[in-house]
Amino acid sequence: MKNLLFIFLYLSYLTQAIAEDKLTQSLTLRDAINFSLHNNLNIKAAAFGAEAATYGSQIATAGYLPQIAFEEAFAASNAPTRTFMMKLDQSRFTQNDFQISNLNRPGNWHDFRTSLSITQPLFAPAVLPAMDMAEQDAIKGKILFDAAKEEIAFKTFRIYLDIQRNREQLKAAGQAVTDARENLRLAEVRNRAGIGLRSDELRARTHLSQAEQILITEQNNLLLAGMQLSIITGQYENNLADRVEEQLFIPSVAVSPEEMIKTAIQERADLKVSRAEIGKAGAAVKLAKSAYLPVVGVSAAYQLNSKELPFGSDNDAWMAGVNLNWQLFDGFRRSGEKNRAVAERSAAIQLLESRNREVTYQVQESFMRRQESGKRLEVARHAVRDAEETVRLVSKRFENSLSTMVELLDAQTALNQARAAQVNSEADFALAGGKIYFNAGIFLKEILK
Repeated sequence: MKNLLFIFLYLSYLTQAIAEDKLTQSLTLRDAINFSLHNNLNIKAAAFGAEAATYGSQIATAGYLPQIAFEEAFAASNAPTRTFMMKLDQSRFTQNDFQISNLNRPGNWHDFRTSLSITQPLFAPAVLPAMDMAEQDAIKGKILFDAAKEEIAFKTFRIYLDIQRNREQLKAAGQAVTDARENLRLAEVRNRAGIGLRSDELRARTHLSQAEQILITEQNNLLLAGMQLSIITGQYENNLADRVEEQLFIPSVAVSPEEMIKTAIQERADLKVSRAEIGKAGAAVKLAKSAYLPVVGVSAAYQLNSKELPFGSDNDAWMAGVNLNWQLFDGFRRSGEKNRAVAERSAAIQLLESRNREVTYQVQESFMRRQESGKRLEVARHAVRDAEETVRLVSKRFENSLSTMVELLDAQTALNQARAAQVNSEADFALAGGKIYFNAGIFLKEILK
């Protein structure tokens, strides 16, 4: 019994330890994106939209299939013509019903009619273009679903990067507070020793207050970024920001802008949507032209009539026939619809060309911005090293009464700004690499390789 109790307690402890370890283990960028792809509500909505679009083809295909209808109807009347036909349908018409008084005033009569009818189109020129339009809508729905995944993945990347950026900014702000406290301590020591100024101490205290305010802001920024990551990934945990990895993920770009432009022309979701719109507009032109053609179909029906009972059979009858319907003139409505469809197709073609040019510009701009970010990062790193050396030298001079507190605080402020600029430059460089792939429409493919 004691052994069983020991095993139970050990397994409970092990389960709890595994759960705690799972909650505290690092959250990689790949994990965050996968969580978003599976849990984000916008992606789920896009998936349902894509599914709904696929049913359009099924709806359009129905124009080729037979339509079968069953009907059970009840009618009562004392109108001469109605009662006349009811009696005939029920095989209850007698010689007595030909009397003038009975024809004029037949009395009340009722009828239960059971019917089964079938109609089958033989030639329906509008069905095929309608199916093409529905197919293009289904393609568009799938593209929009993929675009939603691409957008959410990139947004997750940006938020993940913002957390890393804010965390480094928080560290820089914390270091600024530490440095400001040290400067205040030096000013207080010098003031007590009679070799410093009261104004230096006040300046140092003001500088510390400013640094502490920045620290509070950076703490909130990190907390809010973590909340955003929780929302977009569907992982509602308070400590999600703490699980983000320390090291920045910097996408490498090994292709030329020209090659990336070719990729973007093929892969960008908005361009795929435009091509689908052109296909749909072409099908709409065919649909408008099909209105000039006749529609041919066959139909058949079987009918039961009864006076007393529903689904009864006092008499039965059938009907079959062929129908041709050809609209010869409709007040130029078909002509207007055809011209409108042709104009919409031309508009879609022009819009695609415009978007091609815009995508080319966006890819070129993203390469230039990445190059710019790399140079800014290099400058920012040099600036931090120079600012740190400046603070070290000015601190030495201040300790030896060769520099003023104003000079020391100016140097410290410059260092704080340089550190913040370096953090932003590193994050901007990483973001610029991801934006190249996003503008090319292959961000998700490249990031999850």
